[in-house]
Amino acid sequence: IGSLGLSIVYLILAFLLQNQYPAGMISIFVLLAISMYAFSIAPVTWVLISEIFPNKIRGAASSVAVISLWGAYFILVFTFPILAEKLGTFGPFYLYAGICFLGFLFIKGKVKETKGQTLEELEQTLIRH
Repeated sequence: IGSLGLSIVYLILAFLLQNQYPAGMISIFVLLAISMYAFSIAPVTWVLISEIFPNKIRGAASSVAVISLWGAYFILVFTFPILAEKLGTFGPFYLYAGICFLGFLFIKGKVKETKGQTLEELEQTLIRH
């Protein structure tokens, strides 16, 4: 649900920026996006990384996942100014809204609920799928 909420907030933020709404209103939606990320996708990502891999490869696979995650953060931060220059300040937020929506569809279709399962049960569930 967090990625869907972020998608909606990014669409609103892009609209506000594109139509030059007051900075105070834009700031509210920036803070809302940060809060929504911090209370949904951010913590869940770290939990999934620690639970999703089989015991035999958990350490190495978690390392690769964390490096990939930080690589994605770097790409996000590095490309924002370039995208904002090419597409306008609002442009990247339309792109981020689309990415978050695709993330929502992926999570809804592919990521399994792990609540209440031991690591061994999770491993068996993942092996079956």
